[in-house]
Amino acid sequence: MRIAVIDYELCDPKKCDFACMKICPRNRAGEECISKKEIVYKGVKKTVPIIDESLCIGCALCVKKCPKKAISVVNTPEQLKEVPIHRFGKNGFVLFRLPIPFKGVVGLLGPNGVGKTTAMKILAGEIKPNLGSVDKDVDWSNIVRTYRGNELQSYLEKLSRGEIKTAHKPQNVSELARGHTTNDLLDNVDKDIIEALEIEHCLNRDIASLSGGELQRVAIARTASQEADIYYFDEPSSYLDVRQRMNMAKLIRRIAEDKPVLVVEHDLATLDFLADRIHVFYGVPGVFGVVSKPYSVLNGINIFLNGYIKEDNVRIRKPITFEHSLKPDVKTKKVVVEFGVIEKSFGSFSLLVEPGQIYKEHIIGVFGANGLGKTTFAKILAGVIKPEKGNISKNIKISYKPQYISSSFHGTVAELLTTVKDPYSIEFKSEFLEPLDIVRLLEKSVSTLSGGELQRVAIALCLAREADVYLLDEPSAYLDIDQRLAVAKLLSDHITRTGTSACVIDHDLLFLSYLSDHAMVFTGEPGKHGHASSMPLSQGFNQFLKDVGITFRQDPETKRPRANKPGSQKDMEQKEKGNYFSVS
Repeated sequence: MRIAVIDYELCDPKKCDFACMKICPRNRAGEECISKKEIVYKGVKKTVPIIDESLCIGCALCVKKCPKKAISVVNTPEQLKEVPIHRFGKNGFVLFRLPIPFKGVVGLLGPNGVGKTTAMKILAGEIKPNLGSVDKDVDWSNIVRTYRGNELQSYLEKLSRGEIKTAHKPQNVSELARGHTTNDLLDNVDKDIIEALEIEHCLNRDIASLSGGELQRVAIARTASQEADIYYFDEPSSYLDVRQRMNMAKLIRRIAEDKPVLVVEHDLATLDFLADRIHVFYGVPGVFGVVSKPYSVLNGINIFLNGYIKEDNVRIRKPITFEHSLKPDVKTKKVVVEFGVIEKSFGSFSLLVEPGQIYKEHIIGVFGANGLGKTTFAKILAGVIKPEKGNISKNIKISYKPQYISSSFHGTVAELLTTVKDPYSIEFKSEFLEPLDIVRLLEKSVSTLSGGELQRVAIALCLAREADVYLLDEPSAYLDIDQRLAVAKLLSDHITRTGTSACVIDHDLLFLSYLSDHAMVFTGEPGKHGHASSMPLSQGFNQFLKDVGITFRQDPETKRPRANKPGSQKDMEQKEKGNYFSVS
């Protein structure tokens, strides 16, 4: 099956004069493989090209000719000979199959852009599936018939009759905040849920004053408190620290004792702890997505990392291995930054940082709970704020990517990147744009980017600047697993090539173990006082996890660190030995 997709946000025939139509061999032979059609896109009438997939020969000349990179033409796996569950218009994204809800937690795992949120919205009754028919409404009886004999048949029948009550936490929690106060969102939420998520302090607060992590927990509490037949949580760990992720996971598992729960999650450590089953999503982002059969958590994550779906006989990517995690702690390199004791206070909060160094070609993994001063230290290092005591050893150039990224720039991604380097140069393209998959975003307006797209552009901006130390605050937020590992590899390669250094603040422990050479651990009482000290990476992980109360072991197949289920035999054995991070 050949799929042709056109991004009508990028497509601008007025500038290229329908170059795709002129280059198409079928069109030049007198047929109408690509024709013109007037559509309404986001409330605006525009005349655009339409590709007839039955006539398309897959030559990809239109793809290469399109100046805006708005066209994708791909072949689906040969084994995929079935009706899709949904398509977003002619030449729009196509989703095949749906995950299966059951009592317990079902994790949805896969790259961004392959239909996880779409599948969730279909099952939540927010999107009526059209079985790929974009020109006419499809009757529910036909939809149910497609899944006759399948575990989904009964669920879809109830959904069609309006007999399923759902609770859905969206990916973008700022959608919930519009026009609400915290009291609106937390009204009628059980006290035990508020206490479990540690958001008592959010009551009676202006919604605009909440941090990303606070707003995320308010959204989770609001969804968890609803009386529903099934619960959907889309990326609930974003901007939460490790302790908060564990609290969130425990709450969701409590709900799942009686009701089905579906969760989209990119943090594999959280997914290990949280899910009972896994559906792997694969395909071509923005073009088509396929849902695998359900697997156990261990098998599902390992199948995803190995990149091969045996039942569909399709390779979805090169295998990902964590063989090189936890590099030996080497201090033979040149010291780039050195600092003594640093102290800083804000109102009732105080931060104490023990003396430390940053070495050439080293990446410091910075971790700890939210509210302990990690971002404050980053701003001191970057020279944004001054400490009351202590200073950085010498003047250094810092390139800083902040925790929260603004999309207020008026212009395209290319215009934004031009402020640091030429985004169309071959060097910039190979070093940053291709590894971060930004090429297709160059002509997009910055204000229209998704959270993950904006994050990747911000990382490119940060690394493209000349600096001695690159400082990235939560770069994994809104990125899928492939993108996180691509960022880790890009950062490692960049500091080695340039002879620079980096500090990375993040809450994804797999991400940090994959890229870090050394650790900086923050402890203390959130919002009151923080204490930071540098140490070897394995020691840092062990100390941090002991404080959180969870243990990790190494998966023998992929070598990834994976969380032990609390109270399991392995968990108790490691805690007795004081070995909270049993990874060689």
